[in-house]
Amino acid sequence: MQEEVDSRYCEGMKKRNSELSRANEKKEESGREDSNLRPQRPERCALPICATPRLPVLLYSASMSAANRKYFVLIMDGAAGWVLPAHEGKTCLELARTPNLDALVQTGTLGLVHNVPDGMEPSSACACMSLLGYDPRVYYKGRGSIEARSMEIPVAVGEYVFRCNLVSVRDGKMDSYASGYISNDESRELVAALEAGIGSDEVSFFPGISYRHICKIKGHEDVLKAKCTPAHDIPGGVIAQHLPTGTGSEYLRDLMFRSVEVLEEHPVNVARRARGEVPANMIWLFWGSGQIPPMPSFLETYGLNSAITSGVDLLQGLGKMIGTRVVDIPGVTGDIKNDYVAQIRGAVAALDSSDMVIAHVEAPDEAGHDGSVADKVEAIERIDNEMVSVLRGLAKDGVKILIAPDHPTPIEVQTHVAEPVPFLWCGEGVESNGGSRFTEAEAARTGLVVKDGFRLMGRFTSREVPLWP
Repeated sequence: MQEEVDSRYCEGMKKRNSELSRANEKKEESGREDSNLRPQRPERCALPICATPRLPVLLYSASMSAANRKYFVLIMDGAAGWVLPAHEGKTCLELARTPNLDALVQTGTLGLVHNVPDGMEPSSACACMSLLGYDPRVYYKGRGSIEARSMEIPVAVGEYVFRCNLVSVRDGKMDSYASGYISNDESRELVAALEAGIGSDEVSFFPGISYRHICKIKGHEDVLKAKCTPAHDIPGGVIAQHLPTGTGSEYLRDLMFRSVEVLEEHPVNVARRARGEVPANMIWLFWGSGQIPPMPSFLETYGLNSAITSGVDLLQGLGKMIGTRVVDIPGVTGDIKNDYVAQIRGAVAALDSSDMVIAHVEAPDEAGHDGSVADKVEAIERIDNEMVSVLRGLAKDGVKILIAPDHPTPIEVQTHVAEPVPFLWCGEGVESNGGSRFTEAEAARTGLVVKDGFRLMGRFTSREVPLWP
């Protein structure tokens, strides 16, 4: 069960950095970018698919012998990315001022972790499932049902749920996949109008948070065969080129087009236009799934009581699936308006009654989807200044800390990619492996690569099993 260090990947990252430097010099001369110099995923050995193992008796004993030990996991969603030629060839993590993260790196273990298994979608569902210590190849059966679980929406046999974004379409193009981050009150009114207008015995709409909602369909099993594109993957794109296609797609497209009749002139959208805001004038369906398989609880798997805080239904749903207590903290959102201070205060308070607390921050990912370097850098800096500064104190008090993005969300493509991300593990009993900054390149330089992200949690929660050979 020991992780392997892929030296080829580390050498590849060093070569890539050198090539990128030369490419940036050429770009200044020619004004052209060589897209072939983007980070490449390493080759990886095929491993047998297996469910998340229960901890051996030895590890349970080690865990129980340190009954007062506390753990804190911070997930900086989408914070990793690619180098930006227009910004001195640096990534957003490199552009950001992160003195607290860097101080923890210098006392802890820094490396790269692959959270998205080969061949799987680079979604937060897969990647965060890995970070929570569960193998997505076994337990991931679709994102829609995970979010439905968070919202306490039952999914029976023969029922299928889809993420239902409220989007803004203008001149046939995706103007905003988030309808300008519409408020909860406005979106709930619009979802209620959808339920009244096109809801039926077969179709139901359930309000979520901001632009993220759920559509449940009874029967029509073939809708799960439709090929759907997430709205955030097509910023500015012609929607006709990205509508659902294939078997079952006609039913989904019909619902999407009928939603326009309900939403276009709804009083909420009339008022939004009057204020100069984009209207939420269409629904976008994707991430369809049916019932989800049962998962072993976090307590059963890792011997720890846990709690989670997040502003998005996905992470709350994952928490409920593994028996983790969901902590509701006012001000915690799924965008750049997140109250970082409130989130870290609430998370630290939850440590009093939990062995582990997981804090998930969505803001860097949302900024990446928006293609905003400034917002992504600001989100990273605020996480560092307002949250990691507190974690430095916890580390000194003996709390073990794990910090990592789930996946990269590069500014250039404004969506997720399935590449490794830096991770940091620090606290009592953890020695430095020579890292100096919390960046992609610095993590690669250490030579430590965890190939199966779902195994990281087991290493993190027990000193009995080393992280590296």
